[in-house]
Amino acid sequence: MSDSLIVLGRKITNASDLKSVVRTMKAVAAANVVQFQQAVQALDDYYRTVKMGLSVCFREVDAADLNRGTGDGDVVGVIVFGSDQGLVGRFNEVVAEHVAATLGDRAAQAEIWVIGERVYAELADAGLTPAGFFVVPNSIRSIPAVMTKLIIASEARGRRNISELLLFHNRPATGASYEPVDVRLLPLDGIWLREIAASRWLSKNLPEIAVDTVDTARAFIREYLFVSLFQACAESLASENASRLAAMQRADKNIDELLGELRQTFSRQRQNGIDEELFDVIADFSTRNQPL
Repeated sequence: MSDSLIVLGRKITNASDLKSVVRTMKAVAAANVVQFQQAVQALDDYYRTVKMGLSVCFREVDAADLNRGTGDGDVVGVIVFGSDQGLVGRFNEVVAEHVAATLGDRAAQAEIWVIGERVYAELADAGLTPAGFFVVPNSIRSIPAVMTKLIIASEARGRRNISELLLFHNRPATGASYEPVDVRLLPLDGIWLREIAASRWLSKNLPEIAVDTVDTARAFIREYLFVSLFQACAESLASENASRLAAMQRADKNIDELLGELRQTFSRQRQNGIDEELFDVIADFSTRNQPL
């Protein structure tokens, strides 16, 4: 076998091994997409419970009491969800560009907290150096621990100088696509507060607040923030894995095309080598059997 056939054989083997890796990553990404989408759906029940508690508190609490300490400063708090791993296309670039475009002239006053090493680098390259960094959770069970660390770290910096708290992440769209979104968590929107306060209590047993109403409302607000961060993280992870799944599908298709070309080239060169050997044998036989 010629050296070129040996090289082609190695390329075919390497491409086949890479195809196996890509298929495994496709399966993992597909399973993760389903897992994180189910987590987002499961949050609806918990959010509904928090919303019911808020509806009771908001009937007696003035929005100004809840928003006190937020909205009168000069710092814009920003939380951005991205990815730690690659092979996700423009996933991190898209959300980083959305952050830069949304902040605009306020970027200099922004205090940015980032979940994801890759989006951290994208923001730094855009001149938006984050104040803090957290590793992306690798499963549903690890999300609460990361969200708790994020809340504790942000509260440790204080809220007195924060005018707004904005949340940025990618949200799943149709198919394997996604779109960047931003949500203002604080200060609480007055229209949103009035809508929740006007919502109907689902039971005939009317609720009562046993302790201070403002403290109870703030406790529910913390739960609302936690649920919002949890949901954003789950949606970001679902989008990340959907993007990785799409990338792996494209890679799988490209590898199939490459393998087809390599196998055709291998077969053609092998057949050419066999033909050359046959011609040499025939020529040698003809030469040996010529009459003297």
